[in-house]
Amino acid sequence: MEGPTRSTSIEALTAKVGQELGTSEWFLIDQPMIDAFAQLTQDQYFIHIDPARAGATQFKSTIAHGFLTLSMLSVMAYQACPAVAGTKTQVNYGFNRLRFIAPVPVNSRIRGRFVLKAFDAQPGVRWQATHDVTVEVERQAKPAIVAEWLSAGFF
Repeated sequence: MEGPTRSTSIEALTAKVGQELGTSEWFLIDQPMIDAFAQLTQDQYFIHIDPARAGATQFKSTIAHGFLTLSMLSVMAYQACPAVAGTKTQVNYGFNRLRFIAPVPVNSRIRGRFVLKAFDAQPGVRWQATHDVTVEVERQAKPAIVAEWLSAGFF
């Protein structure tokens, strides 16, 4: 997915501050994805890639890397959050707060829930958005991630 699936005006987005913008679809985190991430990042820790050893831990199976789960935020945001009309490009601007609350067991499905916490725009120049993000794990009480995520766009 190249970017957000819909767009909205500065005024409409400003009116949404304090509200949920949307929830992404569910994404399956399976062992081939975990293995590919481990290979790409050179993070070969056994709780991610060795089902036998990981099965003997408190996790009872392999688990996704926290950074793998975090890396899914972009595609989740593309689905859940509208683009700002007229934006030429947008970038990740960082996190004010980020916590890995619970593991994502292999073969779990995750989704992102996005609340627009703040939105500031200089029309014709740039904008900055702050989202409260929760990454939920299907059939799990605790979320995998809670974060305050910043993005910026340029007109």
